[in-house]
Amino acid sequence: MKDLIFNQKKYFTRIGGFLFLFFLLVAIFAPFIAPFQLTDRFDPFLPPGSKYLLGTNDIGNDLFTEFIYGLRITLLVGLLTGAFSISIGVFIGLLAGYHGGFMDEILMGMTDIVLMIPRIPLIIVLSAFLRPSVGLMILVMSILWWTSTARVIRSRTIQIRSMGFIESARCLGFSSWHILFYEILPNIVMIIIPEYLITVASAMISEASLSFLGLGDPSLKSWGMMIHHAFQRGGFLNGMWWWYIPPGLGIILFVLSMVFLSFAFEETETGMGEETTIVPFNH
Repeated sequence: MKDLIFNQKKYFTRIGGFLFLFFLLVAIFAPFIAPFQLTDRFDPFLPPGSKYLLGTNDIGNDLFTEFIYGLRITLLVGLLTGAFSISIGVFIGLLAGYHGGFMDEILMGMTDIVLMIPRIPLIIVLSAFLRPSVGLMILVMSILWWTSTARVIRSRTIQIRSMGFIESARCLGFSSWHILFYEILPNIVMIIIPEYLITVASAMISEASLSFLGLGDPSLKSWGMMIHHAFQRGGFLNGMWWWYIPPGLGIILFVLSMVFLSFAFEETETGMGEETTIVPFNH
């Protein structure tokens, strides 16, 4: 049974890795893959064909070109939100878990407060007073999405701080910062990576949701904005599936790639039910 689960996870991990690499390469080489410029216009409402792979929209823009360039914006939001929020969560989790006591109470109390703030409604309110932009979306999500990471990292840090090699580092006179970032941090990387992958996926879903509500940057093309424009400009009513299904399917596939990839690091961390090996820093 264990071998069957292992083989399934390995299979899903390969699928996730392939999908992620595919999307990443498409985003990087978008100018070479897209057949037209975003500003090019042709006959409107054309169905998919050999020249226009995903047809055209109501103003004659090539939807395949929008799909390719839209991946860049959606992926950028996911990757940057993940990087910023994970960095905040790891830093707070390390400090709370290692020092404990009063600092732990303060940081976890702050975490509980942030956890109670409704994320999507806050972005909606801010967008009503500020110009909707990708930067605002990334900033707000990064500030609010670190809480679960902080809790997980704190829990693991509490386990590691009492181990022998940490005590040895203290006896050798190493500072708390050295112990945190050179002794503990390397041993929680396999926890951080799946947290990052899931955060990226969540950020991409949120970007699509907010853009669909009209809270995205109207000057940029993203998968969420494509779906929004399809809804606002007759794509749904006229049955133009080639306008909204490809970006929706793209979001689903990318989120699945993040989930599948997280299986690999989850497996490495848990050791398939065995105790995880802790590696001390070589002084």
